[in-house]
Amino acid sequence: MNLRDLEYLVAVGEHRHFGKAAEACMVSQPTLSTQLKKLEQELGVDLIERNPRHVMLTATGERVAERARLILGEVDTIRAFARQATDPEGGTLRMGLFPTLAPYLLPHIVPAVHERYPNIELLLTEEKTEVVLDLLRAGRLDVGILALPVHDPSLEQQLLFTEDFVLAVPAGHPLAADGGPVDPSVLAGEQVLLLEEGHCLRDQALSVCRLTGASERRGFRATSLETLRQMVAAGVGITLLPELAVAPPVPASTDIVLLRFTEPVPQREIAMVWRPTSVYRQLLPDLGHLIGDLATAVVRPTP
Repeated sequence: MNLRDLEYLVAVGEHRHFGKAAEACMVSQPTLSTQLKKLEQELGVDLIERNPRHVMLTATGERVAERARLILGEVDTIRAFARQATDPEGGTLRMGLFPTLAPYLLPHIVPAVHERYPNIELLLTEEKTEVVLDLLRAGRLDVGILALPVHDPSLEQQLLFTEDFVLAVPAGHPLAADGGPVDPSVLAGEQVLLLEEGHCLRDQALSVCRLTGASERRGFRATSLETLRQMVAAGVGITLLPELAVAPPVPASTDIVLLRFTEPVPQREIAMVWRPTSVYRQLLPDLGHLIGDLATAVVRPTP
């Protein structure tokens, strides 16, 4: 048994396809298949269920793959320790962000992070919050940027910035003529377009709806903020958008009117989370301050 064999098994479990797994591991499919056969022979048990239509891990294969992920994560940590010993601000930093933040935050921070830490390779993963947390716990990510609260006392947390929500309404909506800012109570009785289950922004928007007397628009759930934006532009309904999702370089739409709220303004808190044992634990607080300052300059611009 060797580390490459474990990597192959994990890849098959993730991709459910020998060809895609081989491509991800940058080896030929025959090589991957042969090595996995040898691993099964060594262990004396079937790890993979093979049939013409799909590939999946057996129950034992799933358990082995779960341990293999932990082992591979520890190996990555060992390599990172070695890199850190030669360059404390070098190496590969694996960062996870959730989909309603990543495309709107990254344009504001990536250039400055590269300038501040020129020897760090930043690898970005965009996944829903629970997936980011699972990858972080498994050692497959070094840091996550997530919306609070994060209920995991085993992880370090650092607040980065607070982001307001704005109300997006169609240009022909009665509220559009107000111009804003509007009291959150204007949402009472309104039906709000929301994201599908699994997005933390959905939970945040539902909290606002409960506080203001609004409800979810039934029969519709979007998969992304861009879908929500298009539905508002088409006059289907209203929604709540985070500040970064409407800030430049995101283009404005003439079909949508954005209304800011009076106090108390609905908000979400964005934080950085990491394992306290991370090899980057000395670097991450400084990185967090940099990201927080950059984001705050966008959502709270100086007059």
